[in-house]
Formats: sequence, structure tokens, C-alpha cells
Amino acid sequence: MSAIPCGGTSVPQLGAQPRSVSRHTLRGTKACYFSNNLLMLRNSILSKDRLLAASSASFFAHLPSSFLLNCRTSQNIRHQRGSRLVVSAESDYYSVLGVSKNASKSEIKSAYRKLARSYHPDVNKEPGAEQKFKEISNAYEVLSDDEKRSIYDRYGEAGLKGAGMGMGDFSNPFDLFESLFEGFGGMGGGMGGMRAARNRPMQGDDESYNLVLNFKEAVFGAEKEIDITRLENCSTCDGSGAKPGTIPTKCSTCGGQGQVVSSARTPLGVFQQVTTCSACGGTGEFSTPCNTCGGDGRVRRTKRISLKVPAGVDSGSRLRVRSEGNAGRRGGPPGDLYVFIEVLSDPQLKRDGTNILYTCKVSYIDAILGTTMKVPTVDGTVDLKIPSGTQPGTTLVMAKKGVPYLGKPNARGDQLVRVQVEIPKRLSKEERKLIEELANLDKSKTANSRR
Repeated sequence: MSAIPCGGTSVPQLGAQPRSVSRHTLRGTKACYFSNNLLMLRNSILSKDRLLAASSASFFAHLPSSFLLNCRTSQNIRHQRGSRLVVSAESDYYSVLGVSKNASKSEIKSAYRKLARSYHPDVNKEPGAEQKFKEISNAYEVLSDDEKRSIYDRYGEAGLKGAGMGMGDFSNPFDLFESLFEGFGGMGGGMGGMRAARNRPMQGDDESYNLVLNFKEAVFGAEKEIDITRLENCSTCDGSGAKPGTIPTKCSTCGGQGQVVSSARTPLGVFQQVTTCSACGGTGEFSTPCNTCGGDGRVRRTKRISLKVPAGVDSGSRLRVRSEGNAGRRGGPPGDLYVFIEVLSDPQLKRDGTNILYTCKVSYIDAILGTTMKVPTVDGTVDLKIPSGTQPGTTLVMAKKGVPYLGKPNARGDQLVRVQVEIPKRLSKEERKLIEELANLDKSKTANSRR
């Protein structure tokens, strides 16, 4: 959509691409400019009937009356050389929700629910998440209404604003969210309107702890006593954060809503921004803080808990201890404790999943003749038979001498023993003589086999 001159005014033309228009405005003439999809008329506020009575009545016949609003005037317009009209691009509601233009109501609703869960400010703390959440809510409010969607499909946002739906006329996005999700109880603490969400009980944050185990403790499991520091309910105010005997009062800045709305008039129109009330922190009320917890309702304390580590854990394993995290706000449930495992290495045994690896060094004579060797395992030292004629690099399997399967302590992996045959670099005269005799014997044996 762009602005074209018609008579003494400029009006929007459907189907045209936005472009910059340079024009001169003479004293006493009526100058229209199209900025942020608002048709602004400088000189006098013209009614629809007077504008339709212009000389190009046939041209205006196909335009909806929604474009002929918000006209303004200026009694003293100076000649502005080189002034420009810039039409900014609009956001596409279909792209905001990630649906096609022929999407059904159910598809639009499903897309909104998915995006609203991801960008709700109580879940997503990234910068810009709240603004994105409002854009998603505005897009859904339009596309879920058949009448608004029809106007939007034909004329875009300008049609909606001309039809009486201005920039600040969208519903409260948090009220829309609450009406669809009915409190959204499955996301922890409830997430309706901003003030309601901040005043409801909220689940506490999770806490983490790093636990170091030696090799055998990780293989067979262990019981550990650990000290964790976490937030617990304040015993003085019973978790309310208010000084005992005091009554909360409504915030005078936001009127108890927990939000403040600021408006700014710019050349592009009126912009409204909804932000959390800085005076009350979004709670909508003031209370005398508790002297013990400072108004948080929680205090940090250290507690010792018993932890049972199951057999078969490894570095990177994570254990979850329910309800041992930080206490929730305003009577909300506590979070969980997550214990991250780190396993120290063993100087002899290596781990590969549920199998244990070990390298056994044998002499070339033992490899030829065979022998029995002492081999370390997690169960202790065990005798391992080396068969005669064992080749270098041979892997021998010691069944069920490995690591128990996590959650199945009766099932275990194997210990894999790799045989490394040692070849001497120096030989005595007697050893060389015997080896040479063995070599000659082998040559004779080979020659006889060829005959």
C-alpha cells in the first residue's frame, strides 16, 4: 500500500508497493501523508462525507471508509523542500504464528498455544520475550476472529485500525493467555495475568550439587552424606515475606495491577508499552518486609541429606532428589535437587560403558606355551588362563566382571583383557642359541612340508 496524490490530498492505493514520495507542500493547501498505515490530513479534520465529495469520487468509491480516519490539520504549514514520506513494513500475523494464510482455526489456536508457552515472561527470561509474547497474542486475537481476519486479509493492519481497532486496542495478552490455558497449572505455579501470576504460589527453583566418586563407588553404588545450601521458608513470617501483624496495601503507582502503561506520540503514531511496575515489583501491593528474610519469605540455610547412589553410574550421570531444592514463594512447592556425578579414573582399569578394559602383558614364551596370570578386577584379583599360542592383540573375555547395568544391578557387563606380547630387545648367548636352534627346526619343518 502507498500514498498517491488525488485532488488536494494523498490517499492510500491498494496493491502498490511502499515507496518514498517527495512533494512540496504549499501554504494553505491540504497535505496528506500516510505514516505507519495511518492517513493523517494536515489542515482540518474532514468527515467521511466531505472527503467522498472530492473531485475524484469515482476513485474513492471502492475504498472502505476505514481509510478516511484520523485526519489532522495545521493552520501554518511551511514550505518544506525535500520532505519525504516513508512507509514502514508491517508485521505479518500469519508469519508471527508460523501458519499459512489458509490455516484453520484449530491450527491457528494450536500454533498460538505452543508459542505462548515458549515466550510467556514468567517462563522465558530472555530480553524481548515479553514483547514477542504480546505480538503473538495480538496476531492470535486478529486471526481467531472471523470478522477481524477478513478485514486483515483484505486491507492489512490499516484496515483494522481504520475499522476502529487502534494500536492500543488489543486485549491484555495475559488475560487472553489465561482464558485459553485456564491458569496453566502444568507449567509450575500458574501463569495467568501478570499480577495474578506474581501473587500465586510459585514453585521453587531447582538446586544442583556436584558429587565426586571413586571408580569402585561408581561401579557398585554408594551411600553418601552431602551438605547442600538452599532457600527454606522463613519461620518468622511463615514464608509470606511480610512482617507479622502487618496488612499489605495496594500499590498507588499501578493501582494494584502490577503493570504500568506508558504512551508516546511519535510521527509514526501512538505507541503504548506495558511494563512491570517498578514500585511494587509486579505484585500490585506493598507490605512491611519481614526483618528476618527481608521480604523474600525465604532464608538460605545448609542441610545435610543422605543420598543413595545406584550401581552403574558414570561421569555425567544425573540424580534427581525430589523436593530437596529451594523453597517456593508464597507457599509454593519446593524445587528438586539435581546431583551431577563425576567419577575418578582408575590407574589400571578403564571403563567402556558397562565393560571394563584391561591390558595384560605376557612374555613371548608364555604366549607360545600358555600360562596363568593374576589379573585385577573390580571384584579383586582373579586368575586368568592364557592359552598356548595366544597371538599379540588377542582379547580374552572375563564374563560378568564388568559394570552393573544402571537400574539392573544383577546384570553386569564383561571385563575385556587385551594380551600384549612382549618381545625382548636383548638376548643372552644361551637364549640366542636356543632361538636359532628353534628357527632351524622350523625351517626344516617347513621344507619337509613342501616336499
